[in-house]
Amino acid sequence: MHILVDKRVREYDGSQLSSLWAFRTFNLQGDSIVTFRGPCRVALNDLVDVKDQLGGASIFSPDMQHFIVEHFDPDLEKAVYRQRLLMAITRDLLAGMIPLDVRRDGDDLYCGDRKLSVSIATVSPVSTLIHAGLNITTKGVSVPAIGLGELGLDDARVWELAQSICRGYAGEVRSVALARCKVRGVR
Repeated sequence: MHILVDKRVREYDGSQLSSLWAFRTFNLQGDSIVTFRGPCRVALNDLVDVKDQLGGASIFSPDMQHFIVEHFDPDLEKAVYRQRLLMAITRDLLAGMIPLDVRRDGDDLYCGDRKLSVSIATVSPVSTLIHAGLNITTKGVSVPAIGLGELGLDDARVWELAQSICRGYAGEVRSVALARCKVRGVR
């Protein structure tokens, strides 16, 4: 699985959640996880989550750490499991970096009643895709939110966290693949 940490500022607008984005943008062919930092502005019509769309929600954050994951299999249920694995890894890594309790509820992370993340999994004609974003700052966010900056992480620690999340996720994917190859069938 390819890992790429892109330190250029990029706005996430939902268009990155498309098949072969990492290949077209970074020449990463195959399963990948890419992280980058920048604002998040997803208009109502561009939302993948139809429940949010019907509710009139849009997604905005002035500064987020984004993760785009692509796997070349068409199983949306498996993608949702992978999405939750990504968020569990993120929660576990945060627990070792900050003194406050961060909890995972499904595919979202919270600190108290304030939302730290956004996340979605979807399917394309050739792959499954995951976007996860962690708030860094929250000015102008329409829901009670908290950011990594408010939790005490400076820019260097945010990048350290992002790299650890990518390595941790890729390591789990690799470990699952190997676990499938070590057991014998039973009758």
